Amino acid sequence: MPLCVYRAPGEATGRRYGIVTPGSDVITRIDTSIADLLRLTPAERTRRIADLRSGAGPTIPLTSVELLAPVDGQEIWAAGVTYARSRDARMEESTQQDVYDRVYHAQRPEIFFKSQPDRCIGPGGTVAIRHDSAWNVPEPELAVFFDTSGAIAGFSIGNDVSSRSIEGENPLYLPQAKVYTASCALGPWLVLLDEISDPMHLNIRLEIERPSAGGLFWADNASTSQLRRTLDELGRCLYEALEFPDGAVLLTGTCIVPPAEFTLAPGDMTHISIEGIGTLTNTVRALQPKHH
Repeated sequence: MPLCVYRAPGEATGRRYGIVTPGSDVITRIDTSIADLLRLTPAERTRRIADLRSGAGPTIPLTSVELLAPVDGQEIWAAGVTYARSRDARMEESTQQDVYDRVYHAQRPEIFFKSQPDRCIGPGGTVAIRHDSAWNVPEPELAVFFDTSGAIAGFSIGNDVSSRSIEGENPLYLPQAKVYTASCALGPWLVLLDEISDPMHLNIRLEIERPSAGGLFWADNASTSQLRRTLDELGRCLYEALEFPDGAVLLTGTCIVPPAEFTLAPGDMTHISIEGIGTLTNTVRALQPKHH
């Protein structure tokens, strides 16, 4: 029974919280936020979730609401070069290839800030590509929710939209390639830890639909079993010198990389599916140049 964040019909702002009943397309409203749950200890959270699942609050059809990114106070961070395919792709794009091979094998992983919660795009929303980048790609990733103490609390799907041409020019340009308006999507909801039996063996699929070309344009599959580092290891590195009073979300890297001749175009639709979680769908737009 995933947890979701949503906006009810007729509401332009604000957020509500609910539990999605599998197979019924019904949301049961709850009075507990994502941050509330992530502030609890694992034992306290287990008891609170059991109470929420057994409750009988007001319901609303899933199809009638606007699903939002399942975050409230959590920053979104990301780990890079955690899959061999990601390492190879970033070596191909870069003028300084050994940087990525070294970090892939290093004890310390690459971890960087990706998005504030209020900048994160939800399911059905529109992500963006930079107008000053000629090579832009989606990066489908398992998103891990960590509680205040750094313990894993649940999972979602992330899209770490990236400008490969900008980072490829110089690795120090990574913040500009990764962090900009509408570059991060998350959803469709938060699946709690007890509902995923083995997060290190989940199938991942990316489909890119291009309506102007008649439909499905490119697709590929992978698995989290290809992840070089453990989720706990990545979490420890994130929390080593940071505190997250409302918990945090970590995108764990991509193992699906479109070919070098591919770049996202305005109007494309990305569909990222992860076994046991669901599908995150977003439309693509291009940011407009700003004239100063």
